[in-house]
Amino acid sequence: MKRGMLLAMGLAVAGSLTMAAVAQPVDPIAVRQALMKQNGKDTKAAFGMIKGDVPFDAGAAAAILASVSSAAAKFGTYFPANSQTGGDTEAAPAIWTKPDAFKAALIKFQTDSAAARDAKPATLDAFKAAFLPVTQNCKSCHEAFKIQK
Repeated sequence: MKRGMLLAMGLAVAGSLTMAAVAQPVDPIAVRQALMKQNGKDTKAAFGMIKGDVPFDAGAAAAILASVSSAAAKFGTYFPANSQTGGDTEAAPAIWTKPDAFKAALIKFQTDSAAARDAKPATLDAFKAAFLPVTQNCKSCHEAFKIQK
């Protein structure tokens, strides 16, 4: 009896700790900044291969494309209306004033990055062909939806 009661209490405490951890609010600005920081690292590594500064590695290229595609898939969920300011955000007001244009840009980024990932480029030329269109998404989105500091 005592043992069952202790087990039940232990499970209740563990459950409440899990709920407390789950209930912690997510800072959307911090999350999107982290995703973009990782995209920056991935892009730098990709251009290192493209420029010939580091030897092409198909495994590393696949990892870069998987990381960028994963970030693209998540990115759009971190722009709620209450995250327009604060956290040293560089998100431009156009994200919220032109939501259809932002959504279209996001879908293009997601589509192009998934296609690049799925291409599984095995050569440097194939990697360039897959990755460079993804970077055009970055450029156009930053021009329209990022505050230039």
